[in-house]
Amino acid sequence: MSDLSAFPITARWPAKYPDRLQLYSLATPNGVKVSIMLEEIGLAYEAHRIDIGTNDQLTPEFLSLNPNGKIPAIIDPDGPGGTPLALFESGAILLYLAEKTGRLLPSDVARRYETIQWVFFQMAFVGPMFGQVGYFHKFAGREIEDKRPLEHYRDEARRILGVLETRLADRQWIMDDAYTIADIATLGWVRNLIGYYGARQLVAFDELKHVPAWLERGLARPAVQRGLEIPKRDQR
Repeated sequence: MSDLSAFPITARWPAKYPDRLQLYSLATPNGVKVSIMLEEIGLAYEAHRIDIGTNDQLTPEFLSLNPNGKIPAIIDPDGPGGTPLALFESGAILLYLAEKTGRLLPSDVARRYETIQWVFFQMAFVGPMFGQVGYFHKFAGREIEDKRPLEHYRDEARRILGVLETRLADRQWIMDDAYTIADIATLGWVRNLIGYYGARQLVAFDELKHVPAWLERGLARPAVQRGLEIPKRDQR
């Protein structure tokens, strides 16, 4: 039986199965990266719902795990050398889980780094720019009279989608025929942009050919479908 008592977060969100990887998350585009990855690789884990609507992520217990106050975060009781490892930042977690299991990251060094570059592309461009589209198109930013910020992020989102469109022109997945963490990192954000953010028409998504087909392939994967619903939403 693993002892996770050294991690203050477990006092607020106790582990029923301390021998399993502990996931602290919410079904957001960043959060589902890790739940999808865990479902794809079949690693046993226990999910804890961090409700950002009630600022769970700003509690002392959560901040003890991620001082940046963002989901997702994990504790792996079976970390390197058998020592528990706490980790935050979704991209870092994807890389860690891929290397831990030898899954969804090419073993060839050149292709490995090519995959990592697309994960970094998602972290640096896809997430931040699409998130700003959501803010200015759907959330509080839509009330701002000056529409130049929305137009800027709309144009940047279109540009980024164009980069993906070109990449996927002759490929099934971002890394050719190999489904990898690059796809996992990106799927949830594209889905959110045209779904929850309601920006499908704004970013001219239906003028694209290859990105919509890639998204459809990704969302058809059973592990992706499961991962998109983890942690479960409250039924209140």
